[in-house]
Amino acid sequence: MNKKGFTLIELLVVIAIIAVLMGILMPSLNMAREQARSLQCQGNVRTLTLAWILYTNENDGGLVPARPTGINQKSFVQTRITSFSPDLIEQEKEGIRQGLLYPLIKEVDVFRCPSDRRKNTANATFRSFAIAGGANGESWAGSTVGKKFTDIKSPATKYVWLAETDPRGFNVGSWVMNVQARTWVDPFSVWHTKHRTTLGWADGHVGMQHWVDNSTIEMCEAAIDSVISGQNPMAGFFKTVPAGEGEDVLFMAKGYPSKNN
Repeated sequence: MNKKGFTLIELLVVIAIIAVLMGILMPSLNMAREQARSLQCQGNVRTLTLAWILYTNENDGGLVPARPTGINQKSFVQTRITSFSPDLIEQEKEGIRQGLLYPLIKEVDVFRCPSDRRKNTANATFRSFAIAGGANGESWAGSTVGKKFTDIKSPATKYVWLAETDPRGFNVGSWVMNVQARTWVDPFSVWHTKHRTTLGWADGHVGMQHWVDNSTIEMCEAAIDSVISGQNPMAGFFKTVPAGEGEDVLFMAKGYPSKNN
């Protein structure tokens, strides 16, 4: 019996079917991967938030210093010295290990969002998450910094952790905004699909915030593009909100954890 092989037409049909199946499956696979990263991000922020609360319990209600500092000062992490170094990532990881929260966590990767794309960029950085300045960090435009947990009014309505994108490379200082004027100072990160960011709240709960204003998304994307390209290090800073928008900045102003908010 003569064996008959595939004809060219049959092979092309098979290839076309495979291509169609891949086209159908790939979006689902990408969505599943992003969902897994989103869940891991929320898990990391939950761990950071619980460690932040545990620190206050072990320190008579005092909040962990939120502004990353130099090697001779104490903060939740130590900042790296420069943005121009061949060992940026390792320097930053060591700063995490030397920070005040690390003994309560003992895992460097918790400080990073798995969707953060900045690890292999012109301004490579590792740590994704920052603490809002009003929670024992930096004061801005009349905002009174809280030093104790009791300084934070209605903890369930005040966020502490968020993903920050500092266009200068690594995240410098704590994350701040102008609460009174309801304008942005520092950009933050929108690493997840549907324009969402993970927030950790002072009472311990974690949630994904969906941003709705175009100006918010443009601000965050400008900061990310600046980090990836290594150009325009002030991109995303000091943004006002155009007329007709403002839902996002109002949400963040109401939730800012300062002593007088």
